[in-house]
Amino acid sequence: MTLPETLRGTVRVPLEQGPLGGLAESAKPADTLRDLYPTLAACWEAPRGLSRSAQAEITTRFALRRDGSVLGTPRVTFSAPNSDPRAHRILADATLAAIRRCTPARITPDLGAAIAGRPIALRFIYQGPKGKGV
Repeated sequence: MTLPETLRGTVRVPLEQGPLGGLAESAKPADTLRDLYPTLAACWEAPRGLSRSAQAEITTRFALRRDGSVLGTPRVTFSAPNSDPRAHRILADATLAAIRRCTPARITPDLGAAIAGRPIALRFIYQGPKGKGV
């Protein structure tokens, strides 16, 4: 028996707003992995308390059911910078809260069947407002 392959994605957050304020992007369900990762990251907001960080990265690991709801408990597997335990906790809490807010994800039945139960490693990269630091 082999373990399912981990689906990996990277998203720069917060997501850029589309011409309709993001409404057009969220109007239809995700049908591909390329569509899924931004769908899962759409609820991410820069957490207060990271004002001294120039850049923050965090990776979460979780799985989804066929209907786009979370299977099990998402967890943080990596964060940088991780030298400040308080900053790590703020970033981890904000990221896990974003996943809770964005699920169940709107996905097509075909995508749901393809990803159901498979581990997802989603990396969020935040470079601060307009590259000026957080």
